[in-house]
Amino acid sequence: MVSSGSRQTFRFREFELDVAAYELRRDGRPVRLERHPLDLLILLVERRNELVARSDIVDRLWGKDVFVDVDTGVHTAIRKLRRALRDSVDTPAFIETVPGRGYRFIAPVEVGRPPDVVAASPSVPVALPAPVTSARRRSIAWPAAVAAAVVMALAVGLLSWTRRGDSADARITLAVLPFENLGSDPERQYLADGLTEETSASLAQIDPDRLSVKGRTLRYKRTTKTAAEIGRELSVDYLLESSLQSEQGRLRVTAKLIRVRDQEYVWTQTYDYEPASALGLQRELSAAIAKQIRLRLSVDRLDAVARRQTRSADAYDLYLRGRNFANQRTPATTKRAIDYYERATGVDPDYALAWAGLAAAHAASPVNGDAPPLEVTPRARDTAARALRADPDLVEAQYASAFVQWQFEWNWPAAEAGFRKAIALSPDHAWSHISLAHLLSQTGRHDEARATARRARELEPLEPMMHAMSSQMAAQARDYTAALEHAHQSVALDSEFWIGHIMKGQALLHLGQTDLALEELTTAARFSNQNSKAISFKGYLLARSGRTAEARDVLAALEGVSRTRYVPPVAIALVHAALGETDAAFEWLERAEKVRDVHLIFLTVDAKWDTLRADPRFPALLDRCGFTRATR
Repeated sequence: MVSSGSRQTFRFREFELDVAAYELRRDGRPVRLERHPLDLLILLVERRNELVARSDIVDRLWGKDVFVDVDTGVHTAIRKLRRALRDSVDTPAFIETVPGRGYRFIAPVEVGRPPDVVAASPSVPVALPAPVTSARRRSIAWPAAVAAAVVMALAVGLLSWTRRGDSADARITLAVLPFENLGSDPERQYLADGLTEETSASLAQIDPDRLSVKGRTLRYKRTTKTAAEIGRELSVDYLLESSLQSEQGRLRVTAKLIRVRDQEYVWTQTYDYEPASALGLQRELSAAIAKQIRLRLSVDRLDAVARRQTRSADAYDLYLRGRNFANQRTPATTKRAIDYYERATGVDPDYALAWAGLAAAHAASPVNGDAPPLEVTPRARDTAARALRADPDLVEAQYASAFVQWQFEWNWPAAEAGFRKAIALSPDHAWSHISLAHLLSQTGRHDEARATARRARELEPLEPMMHAMSSQMAAQARDYTAALEHAHQSVALDSEFWIGHIMKGQALLHLGQTDLALEELTTAARFSNQNSKAISFKGYLLARSGRTAEARDVLAALEGVSRTRYVPPVAIALVHAALGETDAAFEWLERAEKVRDVHLIFLTVDAKWDTLRADPRFPALLDRCGFTRATR
């Protein structure tokens, strides 16, 4: 039987399950399927014709020791999967129910040829691929090797055109649309997505005084919207539309620049690369470009863009895979991202961008996956330092270092200086703007925080996190109407974004809409794999609503799990505080201080802690953590 690390493509009737691409297709067209039903389908197909027990499904989809309603969760996943397959409960063609025991996949399955590299379901632990060998380099490594060269060519070609065009003296705004993967191999999709983001990042740094680049646009993948519609939504002057295709051992990238106002293609270029010339191409191209336009463009800027990427094909390939998983922000995908980033730095120990990605992934794990901060902090600190040593002028390295200072070291003046330095290096780096805004909010500088957050949303209008964090900042400023508006926008961009649902629940609670708030927190718990923040906030809401018994049930569940694995003590303290159990709340807050719970940073301004502020133990705690020295 095929293992969970399978690289196969499974075909059954009109459907194709591509584990590497993490996609179900019907007659060649993608079928929209949420993560849990898709993970369940992979499990059932891998164990086709076998009985799969409900306990096995729970372990695969949610892991052990989670706060999950097993019956509801499994039934929901099965129902959504059957709907996607157009299957019948009474006369099943695909999934048979074995009453009281589990399920069986009964359709005939054809196993297709495995692709070259694993890119499997983010919630299924699989072995990472072995290092790329010379025999496989032609099909995998060389496209990654030329990626940085492609980015450089697109960036400078575009900039050269704008210097010749009618916008020579004006500041222009641009968005990079998702690269279209024209080949039949879905394995290229991670490369296409990586090129999209790297092109945006490089363009943002090559001439920040004249070129402003809007961020993440992957929402427009396979869009039917016109250039004019997208341009209006993003408020940009130009769109860069590109495609990626492999042809007879060559990689072809075609780029087209679209002027939004008249939808005219004003510049186009095709780039062809051979495997043999890939590794040296970026350096040669950088030198040629610098010579060509040195009187009009800073060579230092060109060098900085060239230094962003490694010279190792294998390291870049692993980095792109890590970045792909990091963007999904779940406990399982964060772990996968860390694995790939570590492999990338193992191949190239001087790869600053991979070190920065590794630091950011470690730093996100206590929030995304309730990882213990005492375990995470040394890793986040060390990897951020490695990124800075490798390239102190890399914006991602400065950002990662500042983030560690903010959430782990609790050195807020150093964090603020770090975020501002990152912004100076790359004014269009939205994550530095939004994190600086959040820090400013936590120090009580709400007006400055609002303006900084607004800039972040302008740069990344399609990133749900920008709107979710803006909601948190509005709530911290006690502007709950604005908090609800930002949260609405966050979940409108991604209906399964659990942090957005938490923010929406928080705003609704403060606006007195308790029932709606409870619905949002229940949704957040489901989409987050029962993250402690969603559970704790639900307990807080129940206690505040007078539903004391239910709140105590939540508290008992949190405390019970905390005996066997890490649960952020702040989560438990919050429910005790809502129940009016002040001494117990402080007992858990003191535990939080000892384990360096990252959620303590919210105590300075979050209204949920207002009932404790008059107690002298509260300012004493903030002072011990160093927060009061940074607030005004």
